[in-house]
Amino acid sequence: MISEDAMSATSTESRQAASPPRVVAISGIVFSALYIASLVLLRLAVPANPTEPGVWLADPTLRDGVRIALDLTPFTGIAFLWFMAVLRNRIGLLEDRFFATVFLGSGLLFVAMLFAAVAVALGLLNAFGTGTALPGESDAYRVGRGMAYALMNPFGMRMAAVFMFVTSSIGLRTGVLSRWVSFVGFALGLVLLLIITDFAWIALLFPGWVLLVSTWILIVDFRQARQQSYAR
Repeated sequence: MISEDAMSATSTESRQAASPPRVVAISGIVFSALYIASLVLLRLAVPANPTEPGVWLADPTLRDGVRIALDLTPFTGIAFLWFMAVLRNRIGLLEDRFFATVFLGSGLLFVAMLFAAVAVALGLLNAFGTGTALPGESDAYRVGRGMAYALMNPFGMRMAAVFMFVTSSIGLRTGVLSRWVSFVGFALGLVLLLIITDFAWIALLFPGWVLLVSTWILIVDFRQARQQSYAR
């Protein structure tokens, strides 16, 4: 028999209001804007090759751009966590436990790797960004540079690809996302999973997809609100 506590928890969950679509959309748009800005600043300043000798550290303008990008990252992570939370709340009781576990795990791992990579990069910037000599001969620089690259590119972006896969699957199963948006997520996730190490700018696919999902949710919400206003 179902206990009273379980029944109470179930009834509480069923009464819980889903997040408004605009909250999901706005949080996704904020994350996308911050993450795209950070990636563009980093890619313009720092070469994608992790074995580069650190020429960017000798240029004050490039260092300032990198520091701005790194300072934006905590807010980027917070916006992504908020996007995850409100999207999961929007799905509500329709979610499958298996997909929900992968959804949470991949999203949290992505944020953790993002923060770890930024912490390593900030340490390199503080340690080697005060002089004019190239740090390429330093073992500490090579280790730190390679670690930041590995955390964000092969591992972090593949977690982002898994997040895209599972979110698209959940959206397709529950009807939260349209079929074409879900299929775009599958395609872009596959590209990220297979090609991320060959082309640095391809990392922009992830925030671009989140922006697509958020924009679609926002447009659908406006259409439904307009239809309801006409019905009255």
